[in-house]
Formats: sequence, C-alpha cells, structure tokens
Amino acid sequence: MKKKILLWLGSLLMLISLVGCNSTQLPQYDAHKSLGPQINYTITGIEAGAGIMGNANQALTSYHLKEHKWQLMTSSTAAMISTLDKATKNKQPIVVTAWQPHWMVAKYHLKFLKDPKHIFGTGESMQTVARLGLKKDKPGAYQFLENFHWQLKQAIPVMLKINAGASTKTTVKHYVQQHPQQVQQWLKNVPAGHGQKLTLVYMPYDYETATTHLAQYVLNKKGYNVEIRQLDVGVMWSALASHSADATLTAELPVTHQLYAKKYRHKVDFVRKNLTGAKTGLAVPRYMTNVNSVEDLINK
Repeated sequence: MKKKILLWLGSLLMLISLVGCNSTQLPQYDAHKSLGPQINYTITGIEAGAGIMGNANQALTSYHLKEHKWQLMTSSTAAMISTLDKATKNKQPIVVTAWQPHWMVAKYHLKFLKDPKHIFGTGESMQTVARLGLKKDKPGAYQFLENFHWQLKQAIPVMLKINAGASTKTTVKHYVQQHPQQVQQWLKNVPAGHGQKLTLVYMPYDYETATTHLAQYVLNKKGYNVEIRQLDVGVMWSALASHSADATLTAELPVTHQLYAKKYRHKVDFVRKNLTGAKTGLAVPRYMTNVNSVEDLINK
C-alpha cells in the first residue's frame, strides 16, 4: 500500500512539474491566428463582487461574446496581476479587466479596448465625498478637501514607487517636497489644525492608498490629527452616510460606485472631482497590436 501511495505521489509530482514547465513555454501571441483559441476564450478577471466584473459580464452579452465561447474567469486582483506579469514577460496573449488609475497600466503597457456600446461608461473620475455637516463642523479640513486635486501623470509615479517596494510614507513625503507650489494650493485658506481630528476612509487598492496617505501627510503637517481607515467599498460609503467617518478622496464615479452613490445620495456631500481620466474596461498588452476593440475579441 505504501509503495502504491509513493508511486501515485511520484506520478502526481511529475504531472505538476510537466504542467509547470508547459505553462512557462506557452506560445507568444500570434496576430495571424484567431485570438480566442490562443487563450481558451478566457478573459482574466478579479474578485466576483467588484463593479468592473459586473460590467465585464454585461460586455460578454452585449458584444455577443458568450455566443462565441468567451468566458470571464473570476480570481483576485493579485492573481490577475500575477498572470498578467507572466504573460507580458513572455509576450503571450491575455485579456484582463483593468482600471486606471493603477500602476499596472503603465508597468505592463496596457491599452484599453474601445467600448463603442459604453458598457464601461464614457469616463470616470475620482471624487471627494464627505459626510453631511463636515463643512460646518470642520471648515478648515473641508477647505483642504475642496482644494485637493491632482493629475493622473502625477499619481502614476507615486503608485509605481510604492509598488516597487518603497515606503508609502517616504514616497508621499518625497512628493510633497518635490511639489511645494501644488501643496501650497491645496492648503490655500486652510488654517492650522491645532490637533483637530479627521477620519479619512479608502479602499484597499494602490491608488486609493497613495492618495489617502498623501492627504494624511499634508494635513498632519498642517497640525491636523488624521486617522485613515481601509474599508471595503460598501462599508466605506456606509461609514460616510452614518457619520462614522469624515471623508474619502477615492469615490470612483459615475459608473464604478454608481449603486452606492445612488443609495446614499441624500446622506453624503459630493465635494468635488479630484482626478480626471479614470477608466475601467477590458485591456490587452500593446504588443497585441491588432486587438483594439472589444469587438476584436471575436473578429481577430
């Protein structure tokens, strides 16, 4: 019996080894062959509950992808990026659910596929949302929230440095030192905090982490006592509506967080857009030069 078990384990390990070897030797993308069979008609996605996954499922129907065997694979953000990393290193074909701002778009040279039916919307922005009454209760901190905005080209290097292993605190400190005029604009008409407490909430993603830590650093230097809390998206919106948190700089609207914005529209304060150019959709590496639209998943 022991010999049989050992033989079985040996065969299993050999099979795993062979599969592992084959997975690293997958053929590179061939623009002269149909895309679907090259990736088993699979779009690599993230967590099932993410808003982008709902839109991706809708795209499968609206663009008749399901009728052509296409499917959406649920995984996790980390697993999707790991798969993307391996594919791009070997110039292999891959289609992923992607969003911007995120460092992966720049690092892996992704391009968003055109979405003529606007399943993923016509453009997103990151917005600052506060609890009702914050402007009256903490006008100085609220003034900062009204002032704070930056650009995608400024945010991407910050995310890339943090992703590469740099300390978040050190990275945002360096950004502040390198952009004194911008920080001065953010602090225009913002009085000293004198220890006043402020709670900022954000989701567990790279852009959200970088932005919230940046705001915390600037406000703390001005004398405020800023606590930051990382929450799931639904909990974040609920915390603002119930006054258990003061504000977030990371609401993605009008599409990604539209259900929460609609649910709590009379219970929160939509302060301003703080970053434009945000985007969600299906994306491929730029070396897949002939795949430029969601419709190309069938036609190419």
